[in-house]
Amino acid sequence: MVLKDMEYKVKYRNIKYPRLEFKTGRLELILPFGKNPTELIERHSRWINKKQKFITDCLKDAKDKEIFERDKKDFKILVNTYIKDLSNTLGVNTNKIFFRKMRTKWASCSSKRNLTINTLMKFLPEYLIEYIIYHELVHLIEKRHNDRFWELISKRFKNHQKLETSLFHYWFLLNSLERIKKHA
Repeated sequence: MVLKDMEYKVKYRNIKYPRLEFKTGRLELILPFGKNPTELIERHSRWINKKQKFITDCLKDAKDKEIFERDKKDFKILVNTYIKDLSNTLGVNTNKIFFRKMRTKWASCSSKRNLTINTLMKFLPEYLIEYIIYHELVHLIEKRHNDRFWELISKRFKNHQKLETSLFHYWFLLNSLERIKKHA
């Protein structure tokens, strides 16, 4: 279905309340069985258009971004080196490290102190890889994205807002390129 030249997908599930999600730049409507999507779209059209504009702007800004080609072995060595060094800096310990393609985030940190690294990260510049790993390791100190968390991030990355924006740009760029998706 199309909303002002925007495609969207409708999924029906056994849920009570409908919701809207942007999955890698594409709008998904998750609805209770029998619910018509038109009402939800009309009610949230400003939010939808705002999000779509943000994604379009990210893709425009991402055109000039350099994509780095690393093989899996070099990427894993780089990540493990950063994890070791940054863990020492922060005084934290990790458990296991997993590498896999993730659909919605660059990396994650579990309550068991396991790190999962999105293999798409291998296409990022090294300074963003360092930032993502530092970000995840800070979660071992502070779980939520609250003021304390961002204070800890700011100790090493004063420009973290710019880095977050750059990560958005890369996210939409890399997920829009078929050749990248195949080799992540």
